[in-house]
Amino acid sequence: MIIDFLYFQLLIVILVVMLFASMFRILREYERGVVFLLGRFYKVKGPGFIILIPLVQQMVRVDLRIVTMDVPSQDLISKDNVTVRVNAVLYFRVLDPQKAIINVENYLEATSQLAQTTMRSVLGQHELDEILSARDTLNADLQRILDQSTDNWGIKVTAVEIKHVDLDESMIRAIARQAEAERSRRAKVIHATGELEASKQLLEAARMLGQQPEAIQLRYLQTLTEISSDNSKIVVFPLPMELGKILQKMSSDEPSEDPDAPTEIT
Repeated sequence: MIIDFLYFQLLIVILVVMLFASMFRILREYERGVVFLLGRFYKVKGPGFIILIPLVQQMVRVDLRIVTMDVPSQDLISKDNVTVRVNAVLYFRVLDPQKAIINVENYLEATSQLAQTTMRSVLGQHELDEILSARDTLNADLQRILDQSTDNWGIKVTAVEIKHVDLDESMIRAIARQAEAERSRRAKVIHATGELEASKQLLEAARMLGQQPEAIQLRYLQTLTEISSDNSKIVVFPLPMELGKILQKMSSDEPSEDPDAPTEIT
């Protein structure tokens, strides 16, 4: 009988100690406690030393630090009917602990699900080229939409980053062929532009040489020097350019011989 009484007293002491210990909580600098009094919201406490009334008050801890959440890969169809798989990373934090606990059952799970559906909806409105090249714009759109949607949950979405955009093998080969065709087109345009510029330069040089005979002579001598400097078997006999002019003049002064013209007899 005495032993049973001692056990009962020991049990009472243990219960009192447990109740007494449950009265005290310590919240870190980045934590807040949402306190409920008889099931109704009472206040947000913290950080520091917190005293609760046992069996009457309950507290839920909320972390205010930025949460890094990986958004699972999502299969979606772009605006130009291309199937892609996209995953992203989401950065957010709790601004209002009361809303985060009262307005949504599990704000972490809710934010993850919302990010997945929003990513499929937003990226599905863009073509593949935009998804691949305009990531900064898409990240900003996703961040803005998610931030507005989670405002009622007391959550601030600070950033969204698209990590990977995966395509199937056939689409990768098609993009490679398109890139090769684009490079070939640019090379042809550059070559044609160079040919056009060279022809303009040659035309201008010919015009200048025609206006300055001395320049023609200098070019003639330069050509002879270049030929003689090469290990060539060609033998060149330079002639004065004036000789060519004299021969041209003599040929123009000779009378034309017409076989049908009558012969004068004296």
